[in-house]
Amino acid sequence: MELEKLKKLAELALEAAAEAGKKILEVYKRSITVDMKSDGSPLTEADTASHIIISDILRREKYPVMSEEGKEIPYDERKLWKNYWLVDPLDGTKEFIKRNGEFTVNIAFMENNSPVLGIIFQPANGISIAGIENDGVYKFSGSERLVISEKNKLHPDNNVIRKNFRVIASRTHNSPETDTFINRLNESHKNIELLNAGSALKFCLLAEGFADIYPRFAPTMEWDTAAGHAILKSTGKNIYVYPAGKEMTYNKPKLINDWFIAK
Repeated sequence: MELEKLKKLAELALEAAAEAGKKILEVYKRSITVDMKSDGSPLTEADTASHIIISDILRREKYPVMSEEGKEIPYDERKLWKNYWLVDPLDGTKEFIKRNGEFTVNIAFMENNSPVLGIIFQPANGISIAGIENDGVYKFSGSERLVISEKNKLHPDNNVIRKNFRVIASRTHNSPETDTFINRLNESHKNIELLNAGSALKFCLLAEGFADIYPRFAPTMEWDTAAGHAILKSTGKNIYVYPAGKEMTYNKPKLINDWFIAK
């Protein structure tokens, strides 16, 4: 897809994320009612409302929308899609319930089952990060725009100088296998430092150079990773299936991801 078209889609996705974020914060500031999905994960009014707002805005461009809260689309139908939106209306619902601010809105635009545009919006602080294929990564805070990377390379102003090797892991969904992998890293790297963060914020920290690697050996779904994947690719980084080592792919018959390493 032409770059100018992707930029227009990015503007639409930023609008959708911001509008959804307003509703999410409205719910965040009052008593939160929590229901449970069939898979045991939590669901709040904010998840559902965000899904509706985002879907309504994104459909202005007539592309299909696949969202965590509207995911029951038969594979026989979606396997024919060349372009579509892949959305997590509220990533980090458990962090949202804990009220620690570490939750995001994730919107990706997909082409041939690969993310070519990614938006991660943090309602708690109003910061958005946008990654556009063959262009770069941008960070928005109010009217301010910061260039994180250009043409798959970190902007010189964003090269974080540090001596330690920084590993980032989930705040809520860690696993013994992840711990084992991190322990092995100690054999090949000195000065290992472990960071924990919720939701897709881990991809943001990795993209901005504040972390070196993000191993995830616990279940995730395609909408959890697509926006972050697009952002990482726009900084010259990637997400690799573990242990196969190939790049993560999307729109599979089952939407659950394999274990992965982002680096």
